[in-house]
Amino acid sequence: MSDSNNSTHNNLNNPNNNNPAAQNTPAQNPQDSTNAANANSPFLSQPLPQGTPQGQQQSLPKGADHRNLGSTTHFGYKTVDVEEKQQKVAEVFHSVAAKYDLMNDLMSFGIHRLWKRFAINLSGVRRGQQVLDIAGGTGDLALAFSREVGPQGHVVLSDINESMLNVGRDRLIDKGCTNVDFVLANAETLEPFNDESFDLVTISFGLRNVTDKDAALRAMHRVLKPGGRLLILEFSKPVFEPLSRLYDLYSFTALPVMGKLVANDSESYRYLAESIRMHPDQRTLKQMMENAGFQSCDYHNMTGGIVALHRGFK
Repeated sequence: MSDSNNSTHNNLNNPNNNNPAAQNTPAQNPQDSTNAANANSPFLSQPLPQGTPQGQQQSLPKGADHRNLGSTTHFGYKTVDVEEKQQKVAEVFHSVAAKYDLMNDLMSFGIHRLWKRFAINLSGVRRGQQVLDIAGGTGDLALAFSREVGPQGHVVLSDINESMLNVGRDRLIDKGCTNVDFVLANAETLEPFNDESFDLVTISFGLRNVTDKDAALRAMHRVLKPGGRLLILEFSKPVFEPLSRLYDLYSFTALPVMGKLVANDSESYRYLAESIRMHPDQRTLKQMMENAGFQSCDYHNMTGGIVALHRGFK
């Protein structure tokens, strides 16, 4: 299912609300023009949209600082004020929350379940441990970790979006999970949580929606115990150019159509496709993790690099 690229070798408060200000994003860098052939695709009436991925470049200097370099950021391919992005992302996930699981199954042909199972297998989670699942949404990972840590362990499902958090809460309560808490939290600060609180921190298909990814990585490092690990499961860059072109064609044509037919919302799924393209590639995200203080970072490509699982240790 995966091909590994190993590039290098408790308790908690539950706030009533969460209002930290959004942070600035890393500077944007030009991306190679790899979609020229798509302009002539017989399947399209116009070229596929283009965007410049955040922090995208082949290599980054050790210790590079991407923070606070401007007052604007991207929302998909649009440029918006930093303060606006969090609200716009919130509107997307308020819209898609009710059909989120169904759309995940349709969009990935069910393969997202295998991606998440692989992440759980690499988590190293053990009985009695403390786990934080950031942007946990409908609770797929939190449910699995709840069973893995057992009654002596503890899982926190956090999300900045109340609609998504409510879906996850209802689902896990129905499943009888008694060792899970549900916390509204901003990934950029993780303010509700004390330093060195968790053995494992995960974020699954959520990092690309965070405005200041570097701030979020530093916050994740802060709340991990020494020796703890971070897992980031996220869409990434396909390693084969023909697959990349096919994936772009699928993302920008089929996904909005599915969104319209199933969720009556094509624009949110167009944003989701754009946000995937704008997310840092595998090597860039690995470097960002190292800059945040993580050690022995590696990543594992799945489905030809459409998704990658990044791992780092404190």
